[in-house]
This record gives sequence, C-alpha cells and structure tokens, in this order.
Amino acid sequence: MTDPVAERIQSHPKYLELKRERNRFGWLLTALMLFVYYGYIALIAFNKPFLAQPIGNGVTTLGVPLGFGIIVFTIVITGIYVRRANGRYDALTQAILKDAAR
Repeated sequence: MTDPVAERIQSHPKYLELKRERNRFGWLLTALMLFVYYGYIALIAFNKPFLAQPIGNGVTTLGVPLGFGIIVFTIVITGIYVRRANGRYDALTQAILKDAAR
C-alpha cells in the first residue's frame, strides 16, 4: 500500500532537483571539511616542527591559531549550509508541497 501523495512528491521534478542539489552541496562541504581537518592532522603527524614554530616572542605556537581556524571554518561552512537550507531548499520544499497537495 503506497501513499499517492508520497508518490507524487517522489516523482516531482523539483523534488529530484532538491535531492540532487542538496546531495551535491553536502558532499562538497564534507570534502572541504575532511580536507581541512585531515590536512591539520597530517601536519601534526608529519610536520610537528612547522606547527611548533612560536608566534612572535610569546609561547603561542603556529598550531594554536591553525586549530582555531579549523573551528572557525567549521562554523562558517555550517552557516553556509544553514543559509542555503533556509533559502533555496525551503523554497523548493514549499513548492513541492504546494504542488503535491493539489
């Protein structure tokens, strides 16, 4: 037993567009996050002297701001995804639901 509304939604061209765009964008952001995170981990594993360079005359090393940079990068790409989800994806979802309700 299948729901006719669910079938209309699954075959709707905008639903297919939404699914394709969301998956592509999600994979892009995932790849960027993995590149940044594992790049930092690779620096820790293979080039510790680079990260251990002091900044200025203090005791802070280069690894500290780079680590904070990863956290900031994560927050920024999360914000980018939320902005797109609240704009483009919500608009497509509303259009799909409006068409499916007919």
